Amino acid sequence: MSLGITVPLGQPLHEHADLLRRLYDSGYTDFWSSETAALDAFTPLAYATAVLPEARFGTAIASVFTRGPALLAMSAAAMAEAAPGRFTLGIGASSPAIAQRWNAVPYERPFSRVRDTLRFLRPALAGERVDRSYDTFQVSGFRLERPVSPTLPIVVGALRERMLGLAGAEGDGAVLNWLSASDVAKAAPIVGPGKQLVARIFVCVSENADLVRSAAKRLIAGYLTVPAYAEFQRWLGRGEALGPLWTAWAAGERKTAVAAVPDRVVDELVVHGSPEECAAHVRRYAEAGITTPVTMFLPLDPSRDLARDVLALAAAY
Repeated sequence: MSLGITVPLGQPLHEHADLLRRLYDSGYTDFWSSETAALDAFTPLAYATAVLPEARFGTAIASVFTRGPALLAMSAAAMAEAAPGRFTLGIGASSPAIAQRWNAVPYERPFSRVRDTLRFLRPALAGERVDRSYDTFQVSGFRLERPVSPTLPIVVGALRERMLGLAGAEGDGAVLNWLSASDVAKAAPIVGPGKQLVARIFVCVSENADLVRSAAKRLIAGYLTVPAYAEFQRWLGRGEALGPLWTAWAAGERKTAVAAVPDRVVDELVVHGSPEECAAHVRRYAEAGITTPVTMFLPLDPSRDLARDVLALAAAY
């Protein structure tokens, strides 16, 4: 059974070599990056490939807005060479804040941009010359000088039916986020059978439930008020439960909004408890159809030793 983890963890990247080996030896088979405002999606994985010659790697996700199509193809090709047959490219639309406010790229027609990038990457990674006008960009005369072989799997960051359908119809699967184990049953059939289903799962190994819930509510409020995530939660059936959060947030009442997040929602979306309880909860995602559960450890309980908890969960898994 695959078990993934989001890297890097807390310490500087140059201090990760020993920890990466310990993670792999303890049972983590897949190492996936994220990309917000810390490190980029590719560099931590390139570092990890030099340390772990047998592990699998993936990006969750590389934004289709913050890199041009050709640069994205070259970055993916470099990772495919560093981890031949062991790298999956995860792409997605990211968010207006990351694309437009931080990177000065207009955030327009996100579904079309993801679809067009996917349609560009297939021939480009195979080494074909690309001369084509897509709906959201045009590429003239690009040919990747070091084509990728075998074919590189591409998964799509997806929320709701349209992007999930694209992930299944034209991609090799989907990357899911902020959903419970029971929510997988709604998303998986849209992607379809035989596809990769990667899920980032937020974890805090701590039996101090009150502390974890209090801290997690702030995190949840910050994420699930982003319009795309709010619509995703409505689609999953949490509209009534999260309605007070959205109302208070829209009114600028941040403390009220955080307090309005129900404990039940925290317990569904954030895995917490003893190492054994957390491992059992993560296994429920796999049993529901997630092919690669990718844990993301949250330091919500300052009394805990993060590295020890990471290893303890793997031992219990």
